[in-house]
Amino acid sequence: MKITKLLTIAFASALLFTISCSNDGELNQESYYGNGFLIANEGNFGKPNADVTFISADLNMKQDNIFTGNNGNSNLGDVLQTIAFRDDQAYLLLNNSNKIQLVNRYNFKKTRELTAQLNSPRYMAFANNNIYVTNDKFGGDKYVSIYKTSDLSFVKKISFTDNVERIVEVGNNIFVQNASYGIGNKISYITTSNNEVQSTITVPNGNINKMIASNQTVYAIAAGTANSYIYQISSTGITKTYTLTGIDNATNLEIENGKFYFSSGNNVYAMDLTATTPPAAPLFTVANSVDPYSNLYGFSIVNGKIFVSDANGFTEDSKIMVYTTTGSLIKTFTAGKGSNGVFGN
Repeated sequence: MKITKLLTIAFASALLFTISCSNDGELNQESYYGNGFLIANEGNFGKPNADVTFISADLNMKQDNIFTGNNGNSNLGDVLQTIAFRDDQAYLLLNNSNKIQLVNRYNFKKTRELTAQLNSPRYMAFANNNIYVTNDKFGGDKYVSIYKTSDLSFVKKISFTDNVERIVEVGNNIFVQNASYGIGNKISYITTSNNEVQSTITVPNGNINKMIASNQTVYAIAAGTANSYIYQISSTGITKTYTLTGIDNATNLEIENGKFYFSSGNNVYAMDLTATTPPAAPLFTVANSVDPYSNLYGFSIVNGKIFVSDANGFTEDSKIMVYTTTGSLIKTFTAGKGSNGVFGN
């Protein structure tokens, strides 16, 4: 296990965070992973080398492989796609292992595992005491599988003909992004009272790259060949459109403190939610990686910090760069292979 600093820190409520390491990599004392950030390292496709990196809130302490280190050196699995939280549980979705591993979010010890009716799962959301998971098998079935949060029992499958990718909860109902890898222009609205698709929203321009929820509102960023677009969406359709004139192939949408943050190529932009014109210049620009697919492989904004990852061609550990929301670089460090997202814990 790779540990950047060996120290004991008093965290919230005087809870001690103690790290020690034995020769076989097993943690000797229980660690505390609250009051910090979790980085999802998806690993290499076809290899069970996915894991999670923890970094403290002040960015001064880092610990890699926290799942392996707290669970008897067992492997987490193959392709950690995303992490979600509910109560004291972290849900670790493994795309190529076809499972969701539940752990205690504060000590990262295994609690339960969900495998039923999962086939290339992508993302998940919670609503109405259920878990909603998108599944999109390349060349195969595309559906949302639903489970009870209480016992993880299977409830229902909702099948789609279009791709299913991101999924978010707003107003205790579910929105599904029917687009992936820059192809597709639809979003489906599911009412959780009966778990049926009630409507499909089609954006008029561009292909949807990412859908998010913020302040009980759905937003989607769509890429065009000359311009890009951000759509504000409700259950009845598009309520507002932002045209990003002159910015093509925009993606990586995030919202923080009344501003949109998104990328195009290696450029990262910021724009007020009240803006009527797109930004004239990027907030910052990242350097080219060893291959174009590694640039901005991960892009997250958590607690006023912008986390950008360079996947380094999936042959080396990812490089993580942390910026302020005004574009100043404040920290650089490495995490695991294929770091694809940062989550506040």
